[in-house]
Amino acid sequence: MIYDALGRALERDTGASSDFDLNPGLVLAEGRKLRAAAVLIAVQDHANGPRVLLTKRSSHLKHHPGQIAFPGGKVEVYDASPTAAALREATEEVGLPASLVQVIGALPCHETVTGFMVTPILAHVSAAFDPVPEAGEVEEIFSVPLEYVINPANFQVEARLWRGDWRRYYTVPYGPYYIWGATARILRGLAERMA
Repeated sequence: MIYDALGRALERDTGASSDFDLNPGLVLAEGRKLRAAAVLIAVQDHANGPRVLLTKRSSHLKHHPGQIAFPGGKVEVYDASPTAAALREATEEVGLPASLVQVIGALPCHETVTGFMVTPILAHVSAAFDPVPEAGEVEEIFSVPLEYVINPANFQVEARLWRGDWRRYYTVPYGPYYIWGATARILRGLAERMA
């Protein structure tokens, strides 16, 4: 069963990831302060196979505007853990009741270019629910086949100019959705563990 395979994949040690993985010459500032964040990789059952829940962020947001992302956000002082933060954010952003979520485990942390240290929480959504986008933050809620995003062959490496230097990053385009940056890198890490 796929959920057993996902659980076994979390046991493999692949180390942490970052938005800088494909740019080995980049020197990061010593003592940089990273803010804790968590995202939920929510896998749902569908007739044609499990799918991963994603959002398109509103274009006016300060961090990652218009990008494809997992539900998630900052770990607040009142969150008991990164898992609690991911579940809270998923409820706020897409209306996913925590009672429907069975946590499988956590992937290694991921450092973003915007100064976050993100804990990806992998979970199985055990029943259907009616997604509700958070007004002002989530523009669209959609899903992609798990089989597609755990296939390393579907990932590409692209580059763009960032702060005067070319930065390389993973993408995993799906239909009209351009999945890149931290979301694609986290999915790539999962794909590597599942391969």
